Amino acid sequence: MTFKAIRSDLDAVLARDPAARTRLEVVLCYPGFHAVMLHRIANAAWRRGLKLLGRLVSVFARFATGIEIHPGATIGQRFFIDHGMGVVIGETAEIGDDVTLYQGVTLGGTTLDHGKRHPTLGDGVIVGAGAKILGPFTVGKGARVGSNAVVLEAVPAGATVVGIPARIVGRPKNDDFCAYGATGDVTDPVARAIDRMESDMGALRARIAELEGRVAAQRDELDARVADLHAVGARGHAN
Repeated sequence: MTFKAIRSDLDAVLARDPAARTRLEVVLCYPGFHAVMLHRIANAAWRRGLKLLGRLVSVFARFATGIEIHPGATIGQRFFIDHGMGVVIGETAEIGDDVTLYQGVTLGGTTLDHGKRHPTLGDGVIVGAGAKILGPFTVGKGARVGSNAVVLEAVPAGATVVGIPARIVGRPKNDDFCAYGATGDVTDPVARAIDRMESDMGALRARIAELEGRVAAQRDELDARVADLHAVGARGHAN
């Protein structure tokens, strides 16, 4: 870990959080930055075979920041954890450059195998608050994961996914940073399904009203014919 790398991590915070005003403020007040710096120390120890030391550093980082990063996780440059409380990153997770996570994110595994069991995040991925990415698949470069999404399968590069389970709902129109992975040009697929159901129900109500009108008109016509027949019958009896 070099001073250049530390400075790039600091600059990443300043670029993605408008509340951050100076590098000194980030160094002193940002638990996400503290967690990343401590992880880089823990990971260095882990890779050198000092696994207990790596775990001890990671446990201290969790105690100090509320962010749990396994020392075996691989993390790229300019990684930013905003707010951060409750973030969990598993042992075999791999995170590219310029990735952003928000509070409550889990990069978890769904198997007890000792091999690759945690997700891989490509460069520039943004994961919104509370999202869970579970399994040994890849979230492609520049993808966005909406808040509280549960991702259980690979996400193509540049795609935006939301929902439980997560589904692709669009692609960002540009590469600009979007907080919490909210591109602003997509809607929840569940909300879209509800909108379609409401539209279909409106069409059905209109069709039912039309049919009821036709039935009422036919009933009136039938009543009129029955009345005519009664009138003819009455005249016949009179004659």
